[in-house]
Amino acid sequence: MASWSEFAADEPRLADGIRLLMQQYGPGFGYLATVRADGGPRVHPVSPVITNEGLFCFVIDSPKRRDLERDGRYALHSFPPEESDDEAYVAGRARPVSDDATVARLALAARAAPHADWRLFEFTVDVAMLARREHRATGGPGEPAPCPAVQVWLDPAGATGEAVRPAPAPLHSGRHHRRAA
Repeated sequence: MASWSEFAADEPRLADGIRLLMQQYGPGFGYLATVRADGGPRVHPVSPVITNEGLFCFVIDSPKRRDLERDGRYALHSFPPEESDDEAYVAGRARPVSDDATVARLALAARAAPHADWRLFEFTVDVAMLARREHRATGGPGEPAPCPAVQVWLDPAGATGEAVRPAPAPLHSGRHHRRAA
C-alpha cells in the first residue's frame, strides 16, 4: 500500500489529473465506497482532502465510518464533470490518523467543523485510474463517439511487498482493456 505522496512521486501527471477531477468544484468532492459488515457495498458523497502529505477524508460518525474502522477497504470515485465524462478512481485502505498535530493542521486547512464528531482517515493507494474521453467523429451520420484514454497505476509493492512492475503507460481503446503485467 502506497501513500498518496509515494504514488504522486511515482506518477506525478496521473496524480495531478486525479487531483484536478477530485477538486474540480473547489474543495474535494467524490463518492466513497466502503464495505458493509455483510460484505455489500456502501456509497456516499464525501469531501476528500488531497495535500502533498497524502489523501485524507474527515468522516463523521456514520455507517461509512464504522465500515472504515472495521474493514478499511475503500474506493473513491470523482464526481462527474459537467462538460465531459472524464473520471478518476482510487482504491486502497483507510487508516485513522492519530497524530494530533496532523489532524489539527488538516482540520484548519480543510475548514472541518471543530465541534463535529468526525475522525480523520488517510487513504493509501493500491490502484489509481484516470479516464479522459475525447470525442471524435464516427465517420457516418450521428453523434461523435467517445474515445477514452485510460491511465492505470498499480502499487509497485502490490500484494507481494516487492517493488516490481512495468512502467505504467496510457491505454487508448474504446473497450475496457488492461495491460498485461
